[in-house]
Parts: sequence; C-alpha cells; structure tokens
Amino acid sequence: MRYADYTVRRDGFCGHLAEPEERGDRAVIVVMGGEQSLLPGRKIAEAFAHHGIAGLAVSLFGAEGLPAGPDRVPLELFEPAAALLDRLGYARKAIYGMSMGSVFALTAACRYRCFDKVVLVSPTHVPFEGSVDKKRMSGHSVVTADGRDVPFVPLELGRYKASRYYTDPETGRRVMGMWLSYRDAYRLPESMSACLRPEEAGAELLLVCGDRDEAWPSSYSVEVLHERMAAAGKQARKLVCPGAGHLLGVMPLREKNAWLYRAIPLIGLMYRNFRDDRSACLAALETSQREILAFLR
Repeated sequence: MRYADYTVRRDGFCGHLAEPEERGDRAVIVVMGGEQSLLPGRKIAEAFAHHGIAGLAVSLFGAEGLPAGPDRVPLELFEPAAALLDRLGYARKAIYGMSMGSVFALTAACRYRCFDKVVLVSPTHVPFEGSVDKKRMSGHSVVTADGRDVPFVPLELGRYKASRYYTDPETGRRVMGMWLSYRDAYRLPESMSACLRPEEAGAELLLVCGDRDEAWPSSYSVEVLHERMAAAGKQARKLVCPGAGHLLGVMPLREKNAWLYRAIPLIGLMYRNFRDDRSACLAALETSQREILAFLR
C-alpha cells in the first residue's frame, strides 16, 4: 500500500491518500470530519485501499489552513482533491460521506458533478448551523461555497442535554438529546429551502442508515433523499439496517487498529442500542461495509 499526505498550503486541501499496490481505475474521496475524529478519515481511506479502491480522506477542520471546528468549512477543498485523483489517472471517482460528512459529500457531488457514485452513511438531508464549540452555535452554515453560507438550518442545543437519553413520545423509544434537537430542526421552515438536492449530482446514490439511530434521525433523512431522487425520475439504493444505530459503514482495518476494536464495547456507554443489541449492530457493520464495497466496485 502507498501513502501520501497533502496540506492546504501546498495542495489546497488537507488530506491523506492510500493506494493499493495494484492500482485500478477506481478511487473514493472519504469525508468523515476533522483531523482528530474518533474514526479518522485516513483509516477509512486505508480500508478502502485494502479492498482495491484508492482512498483519499479530505479533512474538514482541525488542521493548519482549516477552520478549528465544524463551522464555515469551504466546499472548495474538494476541487483540488478531485483534480488530484484525475492527475493520478483514476477515471472512476466516488465520494463517501459519513454522518456530518454526508453534507459535504453530497454538496460537493452536486457542485462539481465529477463523481459517478455517492455513498451517504447515517446522513442528514440538510446542512446545519456551524458550531463555535460544543455549546455555542456560530449563526453561520457549517459549509460555505464561494465565501457565502450554503443554506442551512439553525440548531438549538440548549433545550436538551446532548448526551442524555429521553423517551420520545412520537417514536416510543429512547433517544439522545441531540437526536431531539436535530428532529426539531428538521421541522423548521428553513429545512425546506436548505434541503440537499441529490438529483443534481448526476451520480448513482447509495443511502445507508440504521433504523435505531440515536444521534440524529438519519432514517428520516434517507427517506427524504430517496424520495427526491424518485421524484426526479432517478434511482437511488437504500440500505436500512434493522436494530442498528449511527455507527455504520466502512471501518478501519482490524489487523492494524486492534485498539479500536478492543474499544468497541465502550461504544455502548454512548450509544445504548449498541449495548442492548450488540449482535445486531455488529452484523449491520459487516453488512453495510460489504454492500458499500460492492456498490463502489
């Protein structure tokens, strides 16, 4: 496997490339979050390379030349990243976004229209307000294009404690406070104009979520995005994993990241469905990774 690192100052984006020894024509841009994310994008890129698909992780924040946190991240980071893959000879390019990374993956796909496949895992169908820190919102979009805010939905985090569990009377299940905050935001009038438009990407689309996501209502977003594609006369595949929560998709290589897999039981301390139905969650991880790799190949 071959590796290379990229910086905003030199290359126009902060990223990490992992290429298989036997290079094919398929590459995927991986969008996970910041440089210090729990699941680093570089580890996911490496996992793709292990399966024969070059992976280029593009960081959104937390590095020199990038915002300190998820606030006003410039979409223009993806243009030089895609151009790099072109120069390297990858004729078939995909983009993969997990959680908040789904906003950037889909928005970039619609703006640049250079990807033939888009994978969104535990997605949201709207960009949200950026955050200054864990408690304060910025009043601006999490993503910008040409220096201007992309339409976004404001987020009120003060009503609920983000990591506390509440019983939601509408769904009849226990969800985190952040789930309720995001659900309330989806109902704001701004959500109509801020809704992402997957039909404009000109790409095949795979939507992946669990039906018991406790972090935000990703299954609702999957339905919204799927319906938009259908209304435009375009097809999108969706994979809804029963019993699964927010954590899905391609995972770091087990043999190189034993520490991460030893820590998996600790996820149950944060996401209760992982603790309550660990077998379903682990099965969903395997299924979602297998289906994503098959879709990209």
